[in-house]
Amino acid sequence: SIDQGTTSSRFLIFDQNGVVVTYHQIEFSQYYPNPGWIEHDPTDILGSVEKCIEEAIKKFKEKGHSVHDIKAIGITNQRETTLVWDKVTGKPLYNAIVWCDIRTHELVHKLNGKSSLGKDVLKEVCGLPITTYFSAVKLRWLIDNVPEVEYAHDNGTLMFGNVDTWLIWNLTGKCAGGLHITDVTNASRTMFMDIKTLEWSKQALEFFGIRSDCLPRICSSSEVYGHVKTVESIKDVPIAGDLGDQQAALVGQKCFHRGDAKNTYGTGCFMLFNTGTAPVISKTGLLTTVGYKFGKEPTAYALEGSIAVAGSAVKWIRDNLGIIGETHEINELASKVEDTGGVYFVTAFSGLFAPYWRDDARGCIVGITQYTNRYHIARATLEAACYQTKAILDAMNSDSGHPLKSLKVDGGMTNSDLCMQIQADILGIDVDRPEMRETTALGAAIAAGYAVGVWKSLDELNQVNNEGWAVFSPQITQETSEERYNSWKKAVERSFDWV
Repeated sequence: SIDQGTTSSRFLIFDQNGVVVTYHQIEFSQYYPNPGWIEHDPTDILGSVEKCIEEAIKKFKEKGHSVHDIKAIGITNQRETTLVWDKVTGKPLYNAIVWCDIRTHELVHKLNGKSSLGKDVLKEVCGLPITTYFSAVKLRWLIDNVPEVEYAHDNGTLMFGNVDTWLIWNLTGKCAGGLHITDVTNASRTMFMDIKTLEWSKQALEFFGIRSDCLPRICSSSEVYGHVKTVESIKDVPIAGDLGDQQAALVGQKCFHRGDAKNTYGTGCFMLFNTGTAPVISKTGLLTTVGYKFGKEPTAYALEGSIAVAGSAVKWIRDNLGIIGETHEINELASKVEDTGGVYFVTAFSGLFAPYWRDDARGCIVGITQYTNRYHIARATLEAACYQTKAILDAMNSDSGHPLKSLKVDGGMTNSDLCMQIQADILGIDVDRPEMRETTALGAAIAAGYAVGVWKSLDELNQVNNEGWAVFSPQITQETSEERYNSWKKAVERSFDWV
C-alpha cells in the first residue's frame, strides 16, 4: 500500500491477515507562501513515495521475502489536494494546493453569488457545498492566477488530478503511456463528478468553466489499472486499488454494511457513515460522498463529516507554543488534570468544516482564568477534536435516522487512551479501537488484494485485523456530558465572523 498523506508518505506491505510485514515512512516539506496558503512540491510527493518503496522493499528482502510475493499495490492519498502538470513535458505547472488551503476564500464567495442557492448550487449533482475545501475551486483559482496553467488549459495540454492521479500517471510510465485515471472516491471530492452516474458532470464543468479534456478517466476503487513501469524494485507489479484516504479507512475498518461508521483522527478528523447503495443528500451540513466501489459491484455511498484540524493542533502546540517537545507528551500533560477548568479550544485555524462550514471562523481559546495552566490547554486540545466529532455524530444521527451505538476509530490521536476515553465520555457511546491502527493503508491494500483474488468475497475479510480490539465506554453522566458540550457550542460561536 502506498499511503500518501498530508505530512508524510509511506509504503506498507501487509500479509493476507492484515498484519504489517514491514514499512517505510518519510516526512516531506510543507510550504506556507502566504497566511492560509499551504502547498506541496509535486516532485517531493513523488520522490518521497519512490524512496519509501525502495527502503521498504529492501527491508522486505532482508526478512527473506521476494518481490514476487507482492500480489498487488493499492494507493491511498490525501484527498482534494490539487495538482496540475503538462501533458507534453510531464512537468508540474505549479505546486500542489493542499486540501486545507484557504486562498480561494474570495473566489468561493464570488461563485456562491452566481445562484440563489448559494453554496448549495451543485449539491444535488455532486453532494458537496462550494467551499475552499474541494478541488474544483482550487483548479479554477490556478487557471485564473497562473498564466502557465491558463495556457495549458486553453491549449489542451493541461493534466489535472488529485494525488492518486499524479502518482499513478508517474508510476505507470509518465509521458510514455502513463495512465491518467482516478477512482470514484477521489472523483467524488472534486465537485466535478455526478454522484449518481459516477461520471463527470457537464453542468458542474460549465459552472466552473473547466474543459473536460484535462480530467482523468474515472475507474472503480478495486480493479487492475495497470503495472508499475518506472520504479525498478517493483516493476511490473499491478496497481489494483485506489481510494481517497478516508474512504480507505472505511474499507480498512470493514464498514461494509449500511449503518457502519468510522472516525479517523489524523491531521484533520473525518467521520464516514455507510449509507448503503443510494446517496443521501444531507440536510445538516454533512457531505455526500462515494464510500467505495469494488469492480462491477454496487457502489457504496457514505455521509461524511470533515474536521480541518485535529492532530495538526497537537503539532501546533508543539511547534508554535513549545509547551511540549514531542507530540505524545500532550497525553502526559493532559492527564495531570481531571478537566480543562472551563477552558475550550476551538481549533478553527482555517475556518470550520462540517457541520458549520464557516470560512470566516478563526481559532480561539476561551474560558481562561488565572487558574488556567498548560495542563488545561493540553487537555482542551485533545477535547477539541472530540467535541467536533460529537457535532458531526449528531448531524449523522439526524440525517440517517439510525443513531450510532458505537464508533470505530483509527489514526494517530487514537494512540492516546486518554483521548479515546474523553471521546467516549463526550459521545455517550462506546468507542472501538483496533490493535493495528494502520487502517487507511490497509483499506488500499484490501482493495488491491480483492481485485487480484487474494480474497474472493467480503466475508473472507473477517479474518483481517480482528485481534486485540479495545473498547472505551462512557464514564461520566449524560448530564455532565451535555453541560460541557453546551459550553463548547458557545465557544464555537465566539470563533465566528473574524474574517
